[in-house]
Amino acid sequence: MGKAKLPQTTIARLPIYLRSLVMLASRGERIVSSDGLAQIAGTNAAQLRKDLSYLGEFGIRGVGYEIDQLINEVSKWLGLLKNRKVVIVGLGRLGGALAGYQGFSEKGFKIVGAFDRDPALVGIEVGGLTIQHIDELDDFVKSVSGGIDIGIIATQAPSAQGVADRMVNAGIKAIINFAPITIDIPNGVVLRQVDLSVELQILSYYLQKV
Repeated sequence: MGKAKLPQTTIARLPIYLRSLVMLASRGERIVSSDGLAQIAGTNAAQLRKDLSYLGEFGIRGVGYEIDQLINEVSKWLGLLKNRKVVIVGLGRLGGALAGYQGFSEKGFKIVGAFDRDPALVGIEVGGLTIQHIDELDDFVKSVSGGIDIGIIATQAPSAQGVADRMVNAGIKAIINFAPITIDIPNGVVLRQVDLSVELQILSYYLQKV
């Protein structure tokens, strides 16, 4: 399974399926049809069945999917059966909010380090973590057993590339960049770019069509 390749569009929908399944499980439901799950997830049954077919053979024709089994399988493919260690660089308003968000731990992501270069922030506690200076990032990553899985960049745009370089040099293999700038990373490192201004511009386009 580790070498299998899923379409990027399928990967993007798996967390939505998982969220929908967890919601159903919390209601005490045990079985869900493809139509029912697709409706909750905001897609159609044919697309859902196609996506799940990449993961293996699940479900019983005419009955549906066993919710707990499907939660386990989707979690497995998303690599969520182990806790992921995360660090945040940039503890302004966005970074501070992310560091204090308790929902990450419920999903298996533990924020273990917070870093900034502003002397006014270094030493302050946020989300149960003491903010360290960015110069301590490399040593911190090396000191964590198993290393750091994911780095979050929540700095201003001019600092983002330098922070990404530090993360890569420290051995972090997955980065989320919230800074409104495109950064370069080497092969072997996964990057997700989250630019809220771009999302607002896309929404603005669709508003013209309403």
